[in-house]
Amino acid sequence: MSTLDLLKKYFGYDAFRPGQEKIVNQILHQENTLAIMPTGGGKSICYQIPGLAQDGITIVISPLISLMKDQVDALHSLGVTATYINSSLTTEEQFSRLAEIRNGEYSFVYVAPERFDSNAFFDAINSLNVSLIAFDEAHCISQWGHDFRPSYRTVVQAVNQLRNRPVLIGLTATATTEVIRDLQQLLDVEDNAVVNTGFARNNLMFQVVKGHDRQGYVMDYLKAHQDDTGIIYAITRKQVDQLYFLLQEKGFSVRKYHAGMSEEARKEAQNDFIYDNAQVMVATNAFGMGIDKSNVRYVLHYALPKNLESYYQEAGRAGRDGEPSQCVILFSGQDITLQKYLIDQSEMMDEEKKKGEYDKLQAMINYCHTDQCLQQYILRYFNDTISSTEACGSCSNCDSDLGKVDRTKEAQKVLSCVKRMDERFGASLVAKVLKGSNDKKVKQFRFDRLSTYGLLKEMTEKELVSFIQFLVAEDFLVSEGGRYPILRLSKRAVSVLTGEEKVYVQAAKVKTKEVVEYDMEMFEHLRKLRKSLADQQAVPPYVIFSDKSLREMSVIKPKSKYEMLQIHGVGERKFEQYGEVFLECFLEKA
Repeated sequence: MSTLDLLKKYFGYDAFRPGQEKIVNQILHQENTLAIMPTGGGKSICYQIPGLAQDGITIVISPLISLMKDQVDALHSLGVTATYINSSLTTEEQFSRLAEIRNGEYSFVYVAPERFDSNAFFDAINSLNVSLIAFDEAHCISQWGHDFRPSYRTVVQAVNQLRNRPVLIGLTATATTEVIRDLQQLLDVEDNAVVNTGFARNNLMFQVVKGHDRQGYVMDYLKAHQDDTGIIYAITRKQVDQLYFLLQEKGFSVRKYHAGMSEEARKEAQNDFIYDNAQVMVATNAFGMGIDKSNVRYVLHYALPKNLESYYQEAGRAGRDGEPSQCVILFSGQDITLQKYLIDQSEMMDEEKKKGEYDKLQAMINYCHTDQCLQQYILRYFNDTISSTEACGSCSNCDSDLGKVDRTKEAQKVLSCVKRMDERFGASLVAKVLKGSNDKKVKQFRFDRLSTYGLLKEMTEKELVSFIQFLVAEDFLVSEGGRYPILRLSKRAVSVLTGEEKVYVQAAKVKTKEVVEYDMEMFEHLRKLRKSLADQQAVPPYVIFSDKSLREMSVIKPKSKYEMLQIHGVGERKFEQYGEVFLECFLEKA
């Protein structure tokens, strides 16, 4: 059976997505491969199809313990033998599954990286025909990755000691150039075996909201999206608790998740969200690694994320089914202070690592102040040369109808002030000087005698800091120096000061929800049927069919097996399991 036939039979797709077929063929030709694909780009199919096409066991190494059961359940629903071993199982269960693996009962085995610390596990797989090892979330292997895990790095050494040297594939959705180079070296991947389909997520609408009461914004947003499922990220446990109780009090279907909760409470909250028993999850970044819920329609960041790698991964949990979804940051300048404090207090980082984290935070701040396309800003950050360079047309910058305002004079005053302060101070003090503040530090350095003192007194200090951050984001100013960065003029600043270049500022608006054409009544009926089946089988609803599949069904209203198999995501195996039940639903409604 060809790989395309396998794709249709097991997954119900008529064609591979970009990059998938090349990756599958490389693996089948015994080439170590590195796959860089956006979240929701179909990374798992890249190792599942080769695993189905060839003899031997496929081992999937993943730090996402919470996702393993769901992935195994999804394979079971397709009639594929699979299991997992991780710390959520008792010792007895682990030994039992290890014995079953030795007996060759499984085609796919999911394990956490720590499993390779066990001699019993290593000896077991070393005696078997392991044809492929997949490293999911491969950026965790790299010391340059935003979620580096030393235990993951040692696994590579163990894998290289296996007697039959299986093919290796690393998969990630977030990798900078230095991370890609590191992974190539670790996994022994040739340059021509790196498959990078780009990072663009064209169904995501990125927004930055400034100057709003955050609680009020969240309340209004949830009211406007009450039929949708979403995640709200906060920085601290306290923020999570406060927002959770507020939303619960207002009657929203909400759960919370953070490291201060017991493991049992976290698991219960996570399952309620995955199994569609709650619509909103308020969480710290402890939540989400391994949440493969396809119908998340929005991700709100209640506070500034620590870097763009984390942000893009967290935002990427929206719209995994390819449907339009929103990713919103509620920006406040106070968050910068908090994130700097968290970096400064970290005992896990030396000074060089901290400096790197401050630089990443600055890039995140710049993202919140640029007036360029937000999607393109992210793609440039990741040095994405694959995706389109055209503006997305849907982010809060591209979609603003408020026009641009000429702020050249204000910019000249700011740049002049930075120059007169000898390019040795940060945004806060520059803002105080321009405001004409009587601050002690202004007097101490005699900045009240500068010609730029009080030149922008009509603006508040908060507005001035925000404008300065915009000038940094647009490369008129450079911010450098770790926790207490100083401002200096860039090359571009000179052309502004001489009047050769003008500075325009664009205001952004909050995007309203897009209207999608489908039969809402039938869609809700199908959702209830899916939920009922999912509860009976104790699996997440999306394992049965995605929202995208249900929407397509609601429009086409299939009356036969042939028509059902034309639906996105419905293959022979899925039809065998659930097809007749859904067909009966349409016949009843006819």
